[in-house]
Amino acid sequence: MKRAAPAVDLAGLLAALDPCADLAHRHLWLIHLLEWVRGKRDSIPAAVGRVQLFLDAVETRPDVQQRLQAWWATLVDQVDITTLLADFGFAPRTALVSEIGHRLRIKLLPGSPETIDASELFMLALPSEFDAQWLAALDESQLARLVALLADPAASTGPSRWHKALLDAITYCAGQILSTGFAPELRLRMSESARDAQPFHALIRDVESLRVEVLHALRTPDRLNEAAQRLRERLEACRAAAATVYTHFEDNGISVGLVFRLRQLRERILRVRDLIDCLLSPTPPATAARLLSRLVMVGQERRSLRALLASNSSLLAAKVAERSAETGEHYITRNAADYRAMVAKAAGGGALMSVTTLVKFGLHALALSAFWGGFIAGVNYAITFVLIQLLHLTVATKQPAMTAPAMAAKLKELGASGAIESFVDEITHLVRSQVAAVLGNVLVVFPAVLLLATAIALATGAPAISEKEAHHVLASLHLLGPSLFFAAFTGVLLFASSIIAGWTENWFVLSRLDSALHYNPRITRWLGAERAARWARFLRENLSGFAANISLGFMLGLVPAFAGFFGLGLDVRHVTLSTGQVAAASATLGIGVLHAPAFWWAVASLPLLGALNVTVSFYLAFSLALRAQNVSGVDRSHIYRAIRARLRTAPLSFFLPARRTA
Repeated sequence: MKRAAPAVDLAGLLAALDPCADLAHRHLWLIHLLEWVRGKRDSIPAAVGRVQLFLDAVETRPDVQQRLQAWWATLVDQVDITTLLADFGFAPRTALVSEIGHRLRIKLLPGSPETIDASELFMLALPSEFDAQWLAALDESQLARLVALLADPAASTGPSRWHKALLDAITYCAGQILSTGFAPELRLRMSESARDAQPFHALIRDVESLRVEVLHALRTPDRLNEAAQRLRERLEACRAAAATVYTHFEDNGISVGLVFRLRQLRERILRVRDLIDCLLSPTPPATAARLLSRLVMVGQERRSLRALLASNSSLLAAKVAERSAETGEHYITRNAADYRAMVAKAAGGGALMSVTTLVKFGLHALALSAFWGGFIAGVNYAITFVLIQLLHLTVATKQPAMTAPAMAAKLKELGASGAIESFVDEITHLVRSQVAAVLGNVLVVFPAVLLLATAIALATGAPAISEKEAHHVLASLHLLGPSLFFAAFTGVLLFASSIIAGWTENWFVLSRLDSALHYNPRITRWLGAERAARWARFLRENLSGFAANISLGFMLGLVPAFAGFFGLGLDVRHVTLSTGQVAAASATLGIGVLHAPAFWWAVASLPLLGALNVTVSFYLAFSLALRAQNVSGVDRSHIYRAIRARLRTAPLSFFLPARRTA
C-alpha cells in the first residue's frame, strides 16, 4: 500500500514522456522524474526502491522503452556531456574575484532547463546532497538494467559514446592543465628542478597515446594499460611541479589569486584520474554512477561562497598569522628586565596619548561635519600611533592581536613532553606583559592629561574643555551604559588592524617592493644607492606597523561617523583614550568631581574597557591563528587544568615577574 502512491505518479510521468517535445520540456521531464525518485528526501532505500519501480515499469512496456530510448538519444545528441565530465565544478575563468561573482549569480539567479550545457542541466536535475547518496546506493544490477533500457539496439560496435565522451573530457582537462602549467606567474615560481624536468610538455602527447589505444580496433590490454599508466605518472609529475610553488610562498608572500589557480590545477588533475578510472573500468555503469555521485557533491561545493573563500584564503591567513607572530614575540616579556622595559615603553606611549586626548577635544571644538570630524580625528590618532611606533614605545591594546599568533604557534609543540607546562609559562608571560603595558599607559596618561589641562587653564584662563563637555564625557563612560559593548567593538577594530598589517606586509613582499626600492635604477639615481638601501630596509621592517597604526587610527575616527550615517549608534572606547578623557573632565570639574557618582562610575568602567579591548582582539586573533596553523585535537582540558594549578600555586606570576634567586 505504501508503494501505490509513487506508482500512480510514475504512470503519469511515463505517459508524459515525449521524445519529440521541445528542448525545455524534454529536460523538465528528467527533472520531474528525479524529483519523484527523491520523494521526501528522508530515505535512501525508498529512493532506490523508486528507481527499481521505474525499471520494472519500463521493462514491461515496450512502447515506453522505445520512447525512452528515443528521448535519451536526442538528449545525448543535443547536450554536450563533455562540459559536465571535464569542467563541472571548475571556475570558467582563472581569477578568484570573477569566480565569486559567478557563484553569486548561481545562488541568486534561477536556472533554465532550456540549455544544451550538461553542467547547467545537472545542477537543476540533481541539486541536493541526497542525490549523491541514492546514486551511490544503486547496485550493479540496477545500473546494468538502466543502461540496457537506454542503449540503442542498433548501435554500432566499437568504443561506446560514453568512452568517446570520457576521452574528450580527458583531452579538455589536459588542455586546461597545460595552460595553467605554462602560465608565467606559476612557471616562474616553480623550483628550478621542476622547470628543468618539463613535466607539462609531454602531457598532450600522453593523452593522445591513450586515445589511440582506446579507439584503435587492434588495441591490446597491455598497451592500453601502459598508456594509462604513463598518463597517470605524467599527471603526478605535473602535480609535484605545481606543488613547488608553495615553497616559494614561504619566503616571497602569498597571492590568493595564485593559490586559487593552484587549487584548480590540482582538482583538474584529480578529475583526469577519475576519468581514466571510468575509462578502464570493467564495470562502466557502476563507476559512472560513483562519478556522478561525486559530481553532485562538487555541485554543492560549487554553490558555496564560504567554501571558496575558506579554501583559498587559508594560506594567506597562515602567512598573516605567521608575520604577526614574528612581531608579537617582541611584545612578550619573560623576565624582570623585559617587564621594566615594557612598563617604561608603555609610560612613554601614555604620555604621547595624553597630547592626543587634548588635541581630540580641540578638534571637536571646530564643529566639523561628521565625516570630516571623524577624518581629522583619525589623522590625530594615526599620527600618534606612528610616533609611538617610531619612538619604540607601546600602546597596550595594540599587543593582543600581535601576540595571539605567537601563542598559537606554540600549540604546534603540545605533543612533546612538558609542552603544556611550557605553554602555560607563555600564557603567564603574555598576561604579565599586558598588565605591564596597560598599567604603564593608564597610570601615566591620567596625570599627564591632568597636568596639561591644568597648564592650559592657567595659560588661557579657560578650562581645556567646557563643563558641559566634561559632564558629557563622564556620562558617556558610565559603567551601566553602552561603553562595555563599544569597548568590545573596539577590540574587533584592533583585530582588524592586525589583519590589515599582515595583508599589507604580505603584499609588499609578494610585489618585491623592497628589492625594487633597493635596486631600481631610477630610484637609486634619485635617492642614491645607500639611501635607497636604507629606505628599503626601513620599509621592510616597519611597513606592517605603519599599516596597523594608520588603519587603526582612521577606523577609530571614521567608523563612528559611518555608523552614525546609517543610524547604528556605534562608538569606540579605547581604554587609554578613555582614561585621558576622564582626566580632562576631572581637570575641568575640579576637586569636587570626587564627590560626583558619575566620576566613580566612569572610573569603575575603565578596567573593564581595557579587559574587553584586550580580550576580544586576542580571542579573534588567536582563533584565526589556530585555523591558520591547522591546530586540532588539542586536549584543552589539560591546558585549563594547568592554568588553574598555576593560579593556585603562583597567582602573582600573572602580574609580576619572578625574582631571581641567588
